Amino acid sequence: MTVPLATKSVDDEGRTVLRFERRLAHAPDKVWRAVTEPSELAHWFPAKIEAYELRPGAPMRFGEMDPDIAPTPGEVLEADPPKVFAFRWDQDVMRFELSPDPEGCRLVFTHALSGSEMWGDEKFAAQHSAGWDTCLEMLSTRLAGDSPEADAMDDWFPRNEEYVEAFGLAEGEIVVDADGSVVRFERILIQPPDEAWAALTGPADPEVGATPPEPVTSPVVPAGRVTEVEPGRTLVYEWLADGEPAGWVRWTVSGRKYACRLVLTQSVPPELTGRQASMLAAWQVQLERFIAGLHDVDRPWSDDRVELLQKTYAERL
Repeated sequence: MTVPLATKSVDDEGRTVLRFERRLAHAPDKVWRAVTEPSELAHWFPAKIEAYELRPGAPMRFGEMDPDIAPTPGEVLEADPPKVFAFRWDQDVMRFELSPDPEGCRLVFTHALSGSEMWGDEKFAAQHSAGWDTCLEMLSTRLAGDSPEADAMDDWFPRNEEYVEAFGLAEGEIVVDADGSVVRFERILIQPPDEAWAALTGPADPEVGATPPEPVTSPVVPAGRVTEVEPGRTLVYEWLADGEPAGWVRWTVSGRKYACRLVLTQSVPPELTGRQASMLAAWQVQLERFIAGLHDVDRPWSDDRVELLQKTYAERL
């Protein structure tokens, strides 16, 4: 995609807000119909919106494209033709603002995330942004009188990776606890939890006492033996320093279809805090490789990238 990336901010209520701006070669009245009429929204909006009244307070209902996911309620919040249309979709708020432009119409679209763990916290910002870019491209295609292409989502993953980088969502953090510190990463996947778990562990669940599967290990953090397995959700193993157990590595998978949360944590004893930067760098590269693989993208291990990230983390710690 050649359109600019969305921006991310935080509003007065502490919600993450994504902002998109497009200049469209069409009159505001035409764009207004495209963003308010259910028959037009059906061509580009990511949910099936039932007919509703265009007035503040009117109820809305959003049917998911996937029949396995129950419809969600909403409500019209603002309706000022052909300038402003805002509504609540479940707990998130979307707002379209249209204004005349020398070439047609300036569209500003914002999405205020609810902060809910299931769909709406900041970690979902990249997924939502990449998805809206695709939808807005389909809107532009529809306005031009063409049919949106069936493979419009093919550009989603590389665009998502752009947002992950721009928003800093691939980066890990250090959490201090009573026993030392914990390296922590959290990533959102569009794969269902069972698919992510299978990619991490292989066709069979690891057994306690066994060597952990390669996708959950890192060359910089020597792996010991598996110590805990909750099939489909949690895998824990010990990691070694100088051949002896030094702490644990824990992977957890949670969520639902299209909203899978992957959390990686590693304990670091006080005497090994000097290795935190190298651990953070190595785990970030490992996660990037793993997630790319979920999208059939081969991303080889890169010592150069690990070294670059290590320097960046070292400057922050």
